[in-house]
Amino acid sequence: MTKLLAALIAGLFSAAVFAQATPAAPATPAAPAAKAEAKAAKAEVKAEKAEKTAVKAEAKADKAEKTAAKAEKKADKKAVAKKDAKKAEPKKEEAKKEEKKS
Repeated sequence: MTKLLAALIAGLFSAAVFAQATPAAPATPAAPAAKAEAKAAKAEVKAEKAEKTAVKAEAKADKAEKTAAKAEKKADKKAVAKKDAKKAEPKKEEAKKEEKKS
């Protein structure tokens, strides 16, 4: 009987030891650090996208300026051509008058 009581008491003690929950404290502080790293990575990606967008916008603006400059040059050439044409008309008329006289 004493052996039976001793075995039951030893079983209770061993069950009590293994039934206790282990603390999970070390895993909790690591989670906020991982979240911070993830946020930093997202911020970097957003910054890179914003930078690419800015570069594209700048390229579009440069292209628009070049196109405007070309259009302005064409307009200037047309204006010069019109002036030259107006100056040439009287000369042509004079040449026709001289031919008629001859």
